[in-house]
Amino acid sequence: MRQGATSFTAAAGTQRAPGRAGTLLLLPLVAWATLFVVAPAAIMLVYSFLERGTLGGVEWSTATLENYAGVGNPVYLRIVLRSILYAGITTLLCLAAGYPVAYLIGRANLRYRNLLLMAVMIPFWTSFLIRTYAWVTILKSQGFLNSSLLAFGFIQQPLEMLYTPGAVIVGLVYTFLPFMILPIFTSVEKLDGALIEAALDLGAGPVRAFSRVIVPLTSPGISAGVLLVFVPALGIYAVNDILGGGRVDMIGNIIENQIKGNARNWPFGAALGTALLFSFAVVYYFVNRRQRVAEGRA
Repeated sequence: MRQGATSFTAAAGTQRAPGRAGTLLLLPLVAWATLFVVAPAAIMLVYSFLERGTLGGVEWSTATLENYAGVGNPVYLRIVLRSILYAGITTLLCLAAGYPVAYLIGRANLRYRNLLLMAVMIPFWTSFLIRTYAWVTILKSQGFLNSSLLAFGFIQQPLEMLYTPGAVIVGLVYTFLPFMILPIFTSVEKLDGALIEAALDLGAGPVRAFSRVIVPLTSPGISAGVLLVFVPALGIYAVNDILGGGRVDMIGNIIENQIKGNARNWPFGAALGTALLFSFAVVYYFVNRRQRVAEGRA
């Protein structure tokens, strides 16, 4: 009896050991998230309730809600709505362009799959700013695109493409397209081809098989791609600054100007950042909820 109890205790200790090891392995991740995610967000939240200092910075004397009242200013509210619109358009275009590419790579022969993935990753080998400024060379009045259209006789005079909303959206799509392709590719790679064949054998056409079988099974990748594109596209400011030329402001540009630009209003910038963070949480909630509903139906 004692020997059996000893064996049971040893077995239980063996089962608990991986749990302790897993906790220890998670500690660096928790520490990193606390230091670089939770702490900055907490500082930003605190700053959003303070007042602007005389020479910038913050005043710690009193707390106020005036910064959040300023977020509702029609001027800034219009910029927020524009940012949401541009981020939504970017997400839809990335999904429309990225899904076929991800499906092609995911169903490609293993010999070519890594090469195709490398082709998607090649832009990351170059500086983000260099790639963005390359679009200035392409879209400007004397750039490659206008020169080509003029040479082939499609236009009679150069088009104004640079420093327009269209240029900003082109830059956003180019920047975030790989972030849509990669998670969808992961879902497509795990897709069981036998399910598609079964749907076709049971009388489903290609369109019905795609909408009723392929899309639901790859919805986790779609949801991840939507988050990875919409969230950073909503807050980015470098692309808008370079390709918009200061004419197409988004919420990221306003926050950047408040924190380190001429405004030097840290509390108001923090309030805008907190509102942006809250919008991220709302988007994540609805995407996650939709994913749970889709999994429940499956």
